[in-house]
Amino acid sequence: MNATRREFLKYSVATGGLVSWGMTVPTFLSRTALAAPFADKKGAKDTILVVVQLTGGNDGLNTVVPFADPEYAKLRPTLKLPKDQLKKVNDQIGLHPSLEGLAKLLQDQSLCIVQGVGYPNPDQSHFRSMDIWQAGSTAASASEGWLGRALKQLPNPPAFHVAGPNQASPLALAGAPVRVPSIAALEDFQLRTSSTSGGVEKKEQRALMEGAALPKASKSPGLLDFVQRTAVNTYASSQRLQEIGKNYQPKAPYPNVPLANHLKLAAQLIDADLGARIFYVSIDGFDTHANQLNSHSNLLRQLSDSMTAFYQDISARGHKDRLLMMTFSEFGRRPYENGSQGTDHGAAAPMFLVGSKIKAGAVGRHPSLTDHNFGNLKHSMDFRQVYAAILDKWLGVSSKEVLGQTFEHAAIWKS
Repeated sequence: MNATRREFLKYSVATGGLVSWGMTVPTFLSRTALAAPFADKKGAKDTILVVVQLTGGNDGLNTVVPFADPEYAKLRPTLKLPKDQLKKVNDQIGLHPSLEGLAKLLQDQSLCIVQGVGYPNPDQSHFRSMDIWQAGSTAASASEGWLGRALKQLPNPPAFHVAGPNQASPLALAGAPVRVPSIAALEDFQLRTSSTSGGVEKKEQRALMEGAALPKASKSPGLLDFVQRTAVNTYASSQRLQEIGKNYQPKAPYPNVPLANHLKLAAQLIDADLGARIFYVSIDGFDTHANQLNSHSNLLRQLSDSMTAFYQDISARGHKDRLLMMTFSEFGRRPYENGSQGTDHGAAAPMFLVGSKIKAGAVGRHPSLTDHNFGNLKHSMDFRQVYAAILDKWLGVSSKEVLGQTFEHAAIWKS
């Protein structure tokens, strides 16, 4: 047995066993701790993308409402929204009354509404269509996501899936060079030793820290030196994250709903300057086959209030020009209501983009309410056109490498 191996085992015994991390703790903490990730880290001030997934198939027609089209009221006798309650975008369309926060962002020139987004030969299955959006590809199968492939081109920054308990990481993040963690709270970032007793674990953590200060047996760095420095710096990093969570005071009031809590956690991680570039959150419940009016209204209010609070919080902390938020859903819904005062699976739907660099207002054409494709609204914008514009112009990676082909950019940026 060589010297470094003996040192390594001796050190492990002295500190009560090898330290370990919970399943949700990202590799970047231990990997980059030696390089002082919080001090002038390259990329710490780069652009940030926050993806908000609307799970279930959001009804685009009652999200961005074509109030000037007489067909709208005919198709939706009980689900139509009164024109005088809408948040007017222009002379043709208005936002759902619950989207008050996003309407204010529109007035501030910080909201872009991309209309009629979809893809050829739309699939009505939640699972298949969601895979297509998350993979950024209509291929029959996919093992990597568009964001995971994008992360391969970035200089090894962390990314985060901010999720509810036991929520699996999405396909969109698969294929990243380092596994993207799914976290629900900053308490997930805790360095643990082999002990189950809190008091003993504290002693072991202290022994770990003190062990790093012991005189080195060899002038040349070996395995023991590497383990000590990595563990200690990782522990310090995790402690810093714990303090961030305790001391964070939002600059805007967040509603007490899961999406807002996830975005508030993302705000804490952004403000910590960890160098993270991509954050992924979701809100469920958009499969509104029955009694849609009230449930959809509540969902959109949660979405709007949460996104607005997050944007105001981040802006007040000096990160406004770094931030882009993007919403998407696996598909829209049919233009006509069903017999249960709901709507069934459809196709084209709008996306929202929030940020200081986007082109404010409506982009693209609203789908026709008379020219259907077997009852589905026809898309006028391929979702990969939006992705391409974000990849090339915002994240600074090659959209062709990520998406497998070249797509014309959606006109989402200020000229």
